Amino acid sequence: MDELRVQCPWDRKQTIHSLRQQSIEELYELTDAISDEDWEGICEESGDLLLHLVFYAKIASEKGQFTINDVIEGICDKLISRHPHIYGDVKVKDEEEVKRNWEELKLKEGKKSVLQGVPKAMPPLMKAIRIQEKVKKIGFDWEEVSQVKDKVAEEKKELEEAVSANDRDAMEAEMGDYLFSLVNYSRFLGIDPEKALEQTNRKFIHRFKKMEEYSVSENNPLSGMNLGEMDKLWKRAKENEN
Repeated sequence: MDELRVQCPWDRKQTIHSLRQQSIEELYELTDAISDEDWEGICEESGDLLLHLVFYAKIASEKGQFTINDVIEGICDKLISRHPHIYGDVKVKDEEEVKRNWEELKLKEGKKSVLQGVPKAMPPLMKAIRIQEKVKKIGFDWEEVSQVKDKVAEEKKELEEAVSANDRDAMEAEMGDYLFSLVNYSRFLGIDPEKALEQTNRKFIHRFKKMEEYSVSENNPLSGMNLGEMDKLWKRAKENEN
């Protein structure tokens, strides 16, 4: 990186802002490899992401802000202070107690809110999961899954009422509440809603591409079909998939 910042015109031109979107893309490429359990891909994408971390540290060092050593020392110090049950004399019973202690320690370090660490730019579905996980760590959570199920039904009813009233603002608000409650329900069922939705996305893409293949082989483009004809192809793709 020291050499690239001096010798390469492209690397020399980069800033923390120009790298930001590329870093996000690299992270998504890593998550794709993880989802596919592609270990070779995980190795490669981890390297790409690591390059970006080194890049940020290099730019910061040029500005006299911090170095890569500061980054590594900082996370080491944080891990030691956040694990008093390993590096101190604190006793914990289980994983949940470790999580609660983690959040309490963050507040003692100067955090003003348990939710302070939730990134503003995080995708909404992922953010909902993170919010719920964080407040759970301090005990702000439902006690039984039946309560969450009832909440889902309540939010669905309120959404339907907003739809019946044709109130666009209320519909948007209630849809958000409904989706948030579904994320909560997924969490209580032990299902990762992000993973579940992605599985459905991939399933839909696979079936739709099959529909396109059928339409091409039959010289009958989808754009010229009615909904009933397309539905038959969808069912055919689904049956062949099974």
